[in-house]
Amino acid sequence: MVARFVSIVMTKGKKTIAESIVYGALDIIKDKTPEDTPLKAFNKAIDNVRPRLEVKGRRVGGATYQVPVDVSPLRGSSLAMRWIRDFARKKKGKPMMVKLADELIAAYKSEGPAIKKRDETHKMAEANRAFSHLRW
Repeated sequence: MVARFVSIVMTKGKKTIAESIVYGALDIIKDKTPEDTPLKAFNKAIDNVRPRLEVKGRRVGGATYQVPVDVSPLRGSSLAMRWIRDFARKKKGKPMMVKLADELIAAYKSEGPAIKKRDETHKMAEANRAFSHLRW
């Protein structure tokens, strides 16, 4: 899981820099969370952000409907990692290591923008539940 997260954080093929950012963020998490290992906190943060439902566009007779579909665990964790990375990158004024640690801690506590994004995704799926019969 951490190796996948390193690959997601990586930009321009600089894997050693991405590794130092992720492992530095895990060190910061170790100090700030009550979990005995930072990996447990990391996994819990990813689980908290992972969406269970999402909407996909489905064209039926000239109209596009947003159809709610279940998210596979692999895609869900990929989305969660990308959302955490993106919201960490949007923050300004701190090193990436600290921004990533802050984002992971917020996700661990079930707060922050990544959790808000998951809730918005679930609300969209819930609002379009009427079109669930259009699944393919």
